[in-house]
Amino acid sequence: MAKYSYAPVSVDESANNKPHGRARANDSHDEVVNERMPMAVGVCVLLAIVFVLSKGGSDMAPGPQYNETAKSEALRGSTVTVTTASSSSSSSSSSHYNPTKSVHTVDIRTQEDHGSFPKPPASTSTSHSGTFASDVAKNCEGLVDPNDLDMGAIRAAAFAKTPPHIIECSAASDGESQSACHLPAETRYEALKQKGATLWMTGCSGAGKTTIATALEDKLVKLYGKHVYRLDGDNLRTGLNRDLGFSQADREESVRRAGEIATLFADSGTITLVGLISPYRADRDAVRARHEAQGIPFYEVFLDVPVDELKKRDPKGQYARVESGELKHFTCIDDPYEEPLNPEITLKTHELTIDQSAELLFRRLQEDGMLEGAPQLNQPLPNPDGDLVVDLHVPASERASKFAEAETLPKVRITDMDLNWLQVIGEGWAAPLTGFMREGTLLQVLHFNSILVDSFDLTGNKGLHTSQTNFETFSDEQAPDRVSMSVPITLSLTEYTKNLIADSGKKDVTLVTQMGEPVAIMRDVEVYENRKEEIVSRMFGVIDPGHPYIAEIYKGGDYLIGGEIELLDRIRYNDGLDQWRKTATELMDEFKEKGADAVYAFQTRNPTHAGHAYLMKSAGENLKEKYGYKKPVLWLSPLGGWTKPDDVPLDVRIHQHEEVLKAGLTHPGGLDPDSTVMAIWPAPMVYAGPTEVQFHAKSRRSAGASYFVVGRDPAGMKGSELAVASPDDDLYNGDHGRYVLQMSPGLNGMKMLSFVKVMYDISDDTMKVPDASRMNDFISISGSKMRALARQGATPCPANNIPNDLLEANCVPKGFMVPDGWNIVIDYYQNIDSGNYVPWSQPLVEPKYDDAHTHYHGTFGKTDFKLTHKSYDSFWHDVPLYHNRYGDKKIINFIVEIPMYVSAKMEVSKEVKGNPIMQDVNKDGSPRYYTYGAPFFNYGLVPQTWEDPDVKSAAGNGGDNDPLDVIELGSEQLIMGSISACRVIGSLELIDEGETDFKILCIHEGDKDYDSIHDIKSLEAVKPGTIDRLVHWLKMYKTSDGKAVNSLASDEPYSVEYSLEIIEDCHRRWKDLCHGSGSLFDDEFWLDGAACRGRRQ
Repeated sequence: MAKYSYAPVSVDESANNKPHGRARANDSHDEVVNERMPMAVGVCVLLAIVFVLSKGGSDMAPGPQYNETAKSEALRGSTVTVTTASSSSSSSSSSHYNPTKSVHTVDIRTQEDHGSFPKPPASTSTSHSGTFASDVAKNCEGLVDPNDLDMGAIRAAAFAKTPPHIIECSAASDGESQSACHLPAETRYEALKQKGATLWMTGCSGAGKTTIATALEDKLVKLYGKHVYRLDGDNLRTGLNRDLGFSQADREESVRRAGEIATLFADSGTITLVGLISPYRADRDAVRARHEAQGIPFYEVFLDVPVDELKKRDPKGQYARVESGELKHFTCIDDPYEEPLNPEITLKTHELTIDQSAELLFRRLQEDGMLEGAPQLNQPLPNPDGDLVVDLHVPASERASKFAEAETLPKVRITDMDLNWLQVIGEGWAAPLTGFMREGTLLQVLHFNSILVDSFDLTGNKGLHTSQTNFETFSDEQAPDRVSMSVPITLSLTEYTKNLIADSGKKDVTLVTQMGEPVAIMRDVEVYENRKEEIVSRMFGVIDPGHPYIAEIYKGGDYLIGGEIELLDRIRYNDGLDQWRKTATELMDEFKEKGADAVYAFQTRNPTHAGHAYLMKSAGENLKEKYGYKKPVLWLSPLGGWTKPDDVPLDVRIHQHEEVLKAGLTHPGGLDPDSTVMAIWPAPMVYAGPTEVQFHAKSRRSAGASYFVVGRDPAGMKGSELAVASPDDDLYNGDHGRYVLQMSPGLNGMKMLSFVKVMYDISDDTMKVPDASRMNDFISISGSKMRALARQGATPCPANNIPNDLLEANCVPKGFMVPDGWNIVIDYYQNIDSGNYVPWSQPLVEPKYDDAHTHYHGTFGKTDFKLTHKSYDSFWHDVPLYHNRYGDKKIINFIVEIPMYVSAKMEVSKEVKGNPIMQDVNKDGSPRYYTYGAPFFNYGLVPQTWEDPDVKSAAGNGGDNDPLDVIELGSEQLIMGSISACRVIGSLELIDEGETDFKILCIHEGDKDYDSIHDIKSLEAVKPGTIDRLVHWLKMYKTSDGKAVNSLASDEPYSVEYSLEIIEDCHRRWKDLCHGSGSLFDDEFWLDGAACRGRRQ
């Protein structure tokens, strides 16, 4: 609890050791009187001044309220010499004044010196008449003539005195907060969603101060809901400044008072608009200094208008009165106006409309962050949602320790699409999200397309999205801010992984890619039900089981896991495009380097033609002309994450865009590289129409974009043949996306720039908005026509002879697309089935292999990958079955095909020459992965073995026609292609689609528990629960691919002895296969390994 106390006593009181407000008990009465009398007299003088000020201005013509006798009565006492500006005799309606100075001696005495005060006259005089002077002579002998007062000097003397004591907060003790005494400005601003500032609008009468301030106030209050107040002569001189005239001293005081009020208003968080002529530079500088001393933004706005223009305007007829001689001492005419030397803003209002002037002021406030309560992070560009830059990369100094920690945590497998979403989160594209969504966050997204946030803990809800979802206890207050978040960003997992996490007893997990790479740690995880139908229904609003992203959701596990992310390293894809992948923070810096005062984003999923270029360039010009931006920068933002198979591949789009930038402004389809930044946006495409486009726009704000270019049917697609309402037709109305985007909650000032229809103008070979008066000059080139022309290899049309039927002529207008970019498009559509493209961002990683003894060709994870041994012709045939060094048949050679945690299904190919380790494939030819979870074991084969299909088990199941499989149950990841001595500890008999598939269980000699594990019993003693986990995995691992549950002949592993018999039997079958006496023909498998070939000789 904060403490309060009186402020320290004054220097004089401290010297006399007097307590504040009370004399010492042993002081005599006379001492106290003598000590306090000057203070008492001063207070009386000040009270008298207040009384005088309440009755009228010292230099204004006396009005009905002006009581000279009351002033005379009020001021008496000791003699003070002051300087005053004498008023001239005039009526209350006169605008003339006389600034002539005179010096007077004022005799202020006590009542005891003069007897009773004279009584005021019955009525009040309204002019400086002789009668009044006579009355003063009769009734005010020895008193003060108010006309002789120099109020400016009296104010100056008062200001020079020590200010009165005030109660203020004492220093808080350790652990206590000062906020109970004074609400911190940062907290106030964050709560108000704006910062306080003063715009001091100075200039001659008629320059437009009040008019422009009113227009600005109107915009800020009505359109943006900001707290704004306007101070000008109208509301100041009728109240606070009603006692002031137009002398220099009074003008100074008027400015000072307005400045003090503006300081208080701005300190309270109000945007304060002050419209005063304030002709004297020193006075304005004093107000500026007062603001600067308080740390309050101050903008001197100079309305710079030539006097001749002001005379033409003359809204109040004052310049005409000056010209006629009716008005004297008129500022800017016959009284001085000192122009600002270095104003923050200069408005030449004779060259600008009222709206343009107001817009310039608005934009300055916006750029400086005055319209946001949070600190401005990337001035003049907007803050990310939540007003915090999100960058979840682990610092380089901590990377080694984090990787070491990651090795000790349960492993959660993520797909390549999940990796895209991880990049979105970790690099700040989904700010303020800092992890995969917890259940509470997901519910907000599904029901509101937005989330509530409290980044600065104003209501105690800062941890709303980073703590476990609680359905029992709720905060008394809602989080204060709503930000857009329309797309669920979730991570699914299977029951196997769920149990793995629960059994570990740990709250944190490691995320590993399909290739077994640890990429992130997820903290304080929350596992909850994956309600797929609810997610699909609310996210898409359509029923279409054939929708590609909907299908991906239904393929996911039955659970979701949420928690905060720490990226262990930069996510790289090594596909030749990483130079175009930039984090939100890096992109902010690049925009800043280009001097951007606005950024507008244009998302692409297709090659860019001249129509797109026209829209992008015209949008930039519009931002300059309509909003006054000086350097708007275009963000060419190709989508880089997962896309459906028939979309244009990422590398094709990127390379085509590179040519567009190279062409610059030399071609209608080019873009200016000086005002354009290309950067891949990493999110997957989910094809959710109006719901998704909100996320597209919101996410671009994270890197500083203020505007998002949006066209017809954004994020839409045609329904599949399984769609209920729209089979093979648009799932969403083409106009709905743009409409919803304009109305979306929580977009926080993000503005939309809509597409317009453009066509090719054959008269000048450019694309533009068609001219209705000459429509015959315009032709339409649709996307489908462009694709057909590219497949045909269309060449440029003859100059000045563009045919009506482009497809028949097989030509493309020369201004349609940058020529080198068009060649890239042709190459793609003519070789679309080659498979030599990067469809979307998928990591290409080096395999973890035994480079001392093996080598590989092709790309790991693709079907062309082959790993072979340097010493053996064949892994299958030439590596010995037993590790002869030990002379123990319990020790076999184990060839690693799939290292621990790797999901890519790698296996020795029986058919290919050399029996290399290759990527297994699905029936459609795509690479096959384990999808049930990250394997907690190393997987491979026993060389020189074969499970013969003709050998039937008791249940009638034949062998699976493969070498014996091995599951190594140690604690370390082994590398692909390595050959390890492995002690057999048992086996399991898997029944897989009617085939017997034995799994030999072993522990390799390098494992830390090798000396302790000899059989299943000792395995369970050292690593309890291992067999239960393995049995569950073997039964369920295909179910995540939509297949049936596997079965085991027994959930209890076979003994070591029986397992060795299985190995020996399969070894004999392999010998028969090599000899040619097996059940299969020799030419079905590659059997020319030296050891196998020798058995036929």
